Amino acid sequence: MNLAPSNGNDRDAGVVEEICSYLTADPAQSFFLFAGAGSGKTRTLVEVLRRLTGVEEHAGGEKLAESLFARGQSIRIITYTRNAVSVINGRLGENPLATVSTIHGFCWDLIAGFDEDIREALIHLNNQDIDEAKAEAANRKKGPTDKDKDKIEKLIAKEELIRSTHYFTYSPDKNTFGEGALQHDQVLSITAWLLACRPTLQRALVDSHPIILIDESQDTMKKVLHALLIVVDKYPSDLALGFIGDHRQRIYMDGHRDLPGLIPEAWKRPKLEMNHRSQKRIVDLINNIWAADIDGRTQPKTGIPQCPRAEKNGGTVRIFVGETVASDEEKIARELLCAKEMADASNHVGWVNLKTEVQTLAIEHKLAAQRGKFLSAYSALNLIDEQASRPQASAITIGPASAQVILRELPAIEACMNAHGDVEEYAIIDVLQKLGWLKGFPSSPVDQKARLSDWHKIVTSICETFSDPNATVRDVLSPLVTSQLIALNDQLIQAFNDQSSPETSEKPTTREEKVKLGWKKLMCTLWAEVSRYRTYLDGQSALATHQVVKGSEFKNVMVIMDDKAAGGTQFSYDKLFGATSLTKSDHKNIKDGKETTVDRTLRLLYVTCSRAEESLALVLWSSDPKAALDQIRDSGWFFEDEVKHVPCLQPT
Repeated sequence: MNLAPSNGNDRDAGVVEEICSYLTADPAQSFFLFAGAGSGKTRTLVEVLRRLTGVEEHAGGEKLAESLFARGQSIRIITYTRNAVSVINGRLGENPLATVSTIHGFCWDLIAGFDEDIREALIHLNNQDIDEAKAEAANRKKGPTDKDKDKIEKLIAKEELIRSTHYFTYSPDKNTFGEGALQHDQVLSITAWLLACRPTLQRALVDSHPIILIDESQDTMKKVLHALLIVVDKYPSDLALGFIGDHRQRIYMDGHRDLPGLIPEAWKRPKLEMNHRSQKRIVDLINNIWAADIDGRTQPKTGIPQCPRAEKNGGTVRIFVGETVASDEEKIARELLCAKEMADASNHVGWVNLKTEVQTLAIEHKLAAQRGKFLSAYSALNLIDEQASRPQASAITIGPASAQVILRELPAIEACMNAHGDVEEYAIIDVLQKLGWLKGFPSSPVDQKARLSDWHKIVTSICETFSDPNATVRDVLSPLVTSQLIALNDQLIQAFNDQSSPETSEKPTTREEKVKLGWKKLMCTLWAEVSRYRTYLDGQSALATHQVVKGSEFKNVMVIMDDKAAGGTQFSYDKLFGATSLTKSDHKNIKDGKETTVDRTLRLLYVTCSRAEESLALVLWSSDPKAALDQIRDSGWFFEDEVKHVPCLQPT
């Protein structure tokens, strides 16, 4: 499927004005903008907003801006990630007529402070969970299990806890804890239920935001989308919705499976056909991937093939296939050889340094941790708090709250060291004050001097430990714990004092046992691993999962496809490439017209390939390389010289 751009680079030039005409009509018209990878949807969205809010000269836009200003209203823009919010605000500038937020921020703005309504919604949602648990238990041939009974009892107890909670708290940017703290998925579910059931909230939304534009709508929670459709159906003259997205890039389970099918017939359907990001060879590949007939696919092929920019007529693509039984160390070494072949094929020097100038994408965090050499740190923190241990595109991820002294505070101390490994004296006091470690500082000058001397010794000792490549987390913590100058949480102290090996621990079965084992493992982890893990957690690593990089772009991309190492069940590249057979569950889903593992994996492959601007290497570690290679060659996705075996290591 090689598409020559019939209208050159300007084929989408009229889309901005087209959307403006919908939203300045009387009444404004709702629309769904199909915007594929690299299509410039953010630029299009910002240009529309500049015209609708009077920043750019536009007759209809100036009239709309005057109306919004007179009524104290604004256009609401909802996007999926904090980064996207920053990009839109940065391009739009300070604009009181455009309110930009994540979906979580939007929902919390709607319901914050309405504690009675939140409580009622939580009780309703909890009752739904109770009914589902009871129905599941009743359907068991041998009757309810002890696990069923325990689950129902906990849900009933949860209702009492909800009723006794007077205030609810939440932050769209981080996890919150304690009494009344709401989690991200709860806020979305509560808002969806209240929007669908509370006419007062519906009216308040319409009166504040007569136009709501939803970016990445394919990944927006289904219940929220349906609730907004209820509102626009009730107030068609007062509210216009704009859904912007590409269902081919849906990677989260909460999103709507068939977004184009959700859109009412009366809505307008503009489209962006260009791909401004990638070279032609990569654009051709993603077009072919989406158009493919693959055993196990139920996802319809709806969507618009993209056209590359006229000047982007090159690009390098390779797929390397190897056997997954190789050790992790061997795989990493052989992936470096793949990178060397990519350097030769693409003439791009960036491939020479795989760790810094190539974005490596792994299917799961565990696989990224293996490639990034921080598996022990990740595994330990994942046991302590599974959700907080993983980078997220939609919120700041700082790691488990109980481990902040290790993940944030000790690294701040480490920053007091200069390039020569010496402690910068002036930096110590500043860091200690920022960390709050000087609270309760003595008032006597003599005592102050003694306390500062104690801190200097501790910081110097900690920094000396940082310099040891074999230092463990316990080693780094030791000066701080033994000094007793600050209070540390009980879990950390208990784990520090427990000298038993984590390897002797039995497999944990309860949440408490998992947390305890996680702390034991963390104490034995090399500090260097923690540093690499923090870089990954902060999104600064050349490694990322397929999901986290949604919306990003990189010159050179290597996609690691290794089902065995990833250990997940939602995706399977071996199934996609024909190396393993479909399961009974897959066949049942096909029969029922439901989503399959192949569907999810195909979309994930589409997303990862479309991140690349110049060159793309796909590395498949397969359980049956021969079968995979046969299907890859038959697929027509790749030219013969683009299909390779993973290079073998030379004997030493």
